[in-house]
Amino acid sequence: MDSVVSDASRVADGFRYPELVETDEELKAWQKDRTRAPIATKIVVAGGFGVGKTTLVGAASEITPLQTEALMTEASEDTDDLSSTPGKLTTTVAMDFGRITLDDDLVLYLFGTPGQQRFWFMWDDLVRGAIGAVVLADTRRLKDCFPALDYFESCGLPYVVAVNHFDGTEEFEPADVREALTVPVHIPVMIMDARRRFSVIETLLALVGHALEVSPE
Repeated sequence: MDSVVSDASRVADGFRYPELVETDEELKAWQKDRTRAPIATKIVVAGGFGVGKTTLVGAASEITPLQTEALMTEASEDTDDLSSTPGKLTTTVAMDFGRITLDDDLVLYLFGTPGQQRFWFMWDDLVRGAIGAVVLADTRRLKDCFPALDYFESCGLPYVVAVNHFDGTEEFEPADVREALTVPVHIPVMIMDARRRFSVIETLLALVGHALEVSPE
């Protein structure tokens, strides 16, 4: 299988992520003053196959995102449903990684999970140390996000549900999505566009706020 991985520094649980700064990137306040320790938080982006996880990480990231995209081949025809995303040619086989700085000292590290069931064994490692998760949903395939919802419910990780609205599809109210997914009332449900950075940032802020509410320590 042919794979394409973007240039990025190594990503490990040791968290030396500031080394991912690119030479032409405008330095953030916490990068100019080494006496300032940024508040680093880890966020997981999960959901079904082809729902927009890689797009979300790429839209939000202030650095070149790390992507582990592999070209799709005939071998996956029986397992990967392309009926809703016929133009999709690649798929994530390990993870997506990006970084975004909010409010000078708040740094979010974004980890996108692979969507197919055959890659679920990696979720435990990707989720370790995260403060919360964004569960992306596609209203044409709501059932595809149930595994992510069940996983985060079972491990007690705070999460929000973000419906990625695709062009040409019917737009539903958050209340309708909540009812269809039987999501508890205290969990934020929102409609967003994974291609638009402002929309992604709103979603991330909602998750951070929710995580602080349910686990303020």
